[in-house]
Amino acid sequence: MSGNKDTKQFTRSFSHLLKRAVQYSVHLYMDEVGKTGLTHRQFTVLSAVDSNDGKSQTELVKITGIDRSTLADLVARLMAQGYLQRRRTKEDARANAIRLTPVGKKILKSTQNGAEEIDKQLLSLFNASDRRIVMECLGTLASEMDMIDEGPSAEEPVKIKLKKRIVTA
Repeated sequence: MSGNKDTKQFTRSFSHLLKRAVQYSVHLYMDEVGKTGLTHRQFTVLSAVDSNDGKSQTELVKITGIDRSTLADLVARLMAQGYLQRRRTKEDARANAIRLTPVGKKILKSTQNGAEEIDKQLLSLFNASDRRIVMECLGTLASEMDMIDEGPSAEEPVKIKLKKRIVTA
């Protein structure tokens, strides 16, 4: 019976359910787009580079939310596959400008429709009025992470602030 109790405990944990939702999203991605050999994170990096041509790896860390070392590894792998190119920027010889290669543009284009379809599939699990709420709630969590990534300003003391928000359907 403890197995049932353990299962119930996890079904009440928001963070656990959020993790499972991400796992489900990645599962759908692998079924739909994974055949190309492109992982979900690689797709994210290629999409970010496509929308932000010539940005540095540091800027891509901020855009994607992928940590610096993981992004560097992803960029190196995508370069080895011929999808990305990296060049030193003129403004800062320490920074690398990242661009899609023609092969990178081709693989991204071949996977974009599948990735968009996954978003549609995920959102279709919610009724129309709940979709907006789900997107707003996830946006709130993402904004909180953006603030953490930006770090405290010199004038602000370091604090963790939790906001109460009531959502009605």
